[in-house]
Amino acid sequence: MEPILTRNIVKGNGPTMLEAYEANGGYSGFRKALTMAPEDILKIISDSKLRGRGGAGFPTGFKWSAVIPIEQSGLPRYFCCNFDEMEPGTFKDRYLVESDPHQLIEGMLIASYTCRCNIGYIFIRDEYRRPIKLLRKAIAEAAGKGYTGKNIQGSGWDYELYIHVSAGRYMCGEETGLLNALEGKRANPRSKPPYPQTSGLWGRPTVVQNVETLCCVPHIIERGAEWFVSLGKARDSGVKIYGASGRVNNPGCWELPMGTTMRELIEEHAGGMQKGYSYRAALTGGASTMFLDASQMDVPMDFDTLKALGLALGTGTAIVLDDKTCPVAMCRNLEMFYARESCGWCTPCREGLPWVEQILESIEQGHGAPGDIELLIDQAKYIGPNTYCALATGAMFPLESALTKFREDFDEHIRSHKCPYSEGRILNF
Repeated sequence: MEPILTRNIVKGNGPTMLEAYEANGGYSGFRKALTMAPEDILKIISDSKLRGRGGAGFPTGFKWSAVIPIEQSGLPRYFCCNFDEMEPGTFKDRYLVESDPHQLIEGMLIASYTCRCNIGYIFIRDEYRRPIKLLRKAIAEAAGKGYTGKNIQGSGWDYELYIHVSAGRYMCGEETGLLNALEGKRANPRSKPPYPQTSGLWGRPTVVQNVETLCCVPHIIERGAEWFVSLGKARDSGVKIYGASGRVNNPGCWELPMGTTMRELIEEHAGGMQKGYSYRAALTGGASTMFLDASQMDVPMDFDTLKALGLALGTGTAIVLDDKTCPVAMCRNLEMFYARESCGWCTPCREGLPWVEQILESIEQGHGAPGDIELLIDQAKYIGPNTYCALATGAMFPLESALTKFREDFDEHIRSHKCPYSEGRILNF
């Protein structure tokens, strides 16, 4: 497949800064967009069937079309890039930006122009020191070339782009939590409606979009909606940065057609399982998704196909569970993360997640009791749907999936009063 999002990365020359980016066609999509009406750009994005690559898969064109008309709001209007990327097992956005920062900036410029926003923020967590440094340099280069500032390229459009470095926590990945953090508040979710497109950052119309989603935009404008649709293998369009971590020979990220199967991802791109380990299942897209087992490895991994099977694509970066790793320990580790990262705004999340973690820890240490599994099943059913945001729901997805697919492992822990994987185990999540 012809590299698209990674066309500058595959050259292996390190970060692609402005001169090299433009030499390879960079900013041609933006210059083309400036000659078009925002409504025409929006139609192209809608027709391309681009969906958010941050996990939820929300249609991008529909999201942008929901912004209140500028005649009703005036300025300022904000466009925010969500580069928090604290989903466990996910590193695709860092991969894109560390190698090609101008691609993200060009995507933000086109998106902001389309939504008639005049101020943009790239919201990034403090731990991403190298991307921060590269983006600051890239933004300065773009400003020096006249891609930001007053009357950009003679279009009459003014735009300023900033980086916001966050203290960082998982809740900042939720769009309204991100907006609160940008305003200097605690990263708690907001009640919706009103939605950010009507009343977002400082009460002004705001759009929040993921890094990978924005990186797709310049190529769609440059080459058209039909071209992008044709790239997908199954129901969804375009390309996707898929990834794999765990006991595979070659963990990493790869640009592949949307709808690539887990079998192709693991066996062809991740180099197969390490010697002595077998594939048992994988969380399809970061920690807040469900387990896809060995019988489902040939299912196309796109949003709609997986949803029809009760699964989720998420970020598309798989966390592989091998046959020598305890699924109970893996779930306990994940629930510990979610319990710590909960903002505490909602009682079911604040109180329920630590309780789930304690039960799993007790089971893993051999102190599980009859009824614990039924209690976990009840928690998985009731915690998620009763909170403001999707953190608790995402926390319950891997647990509920594990209780279905690996029930015998949970039962054996309680029956034998020990972890059956404990002897000779190298990795205990």
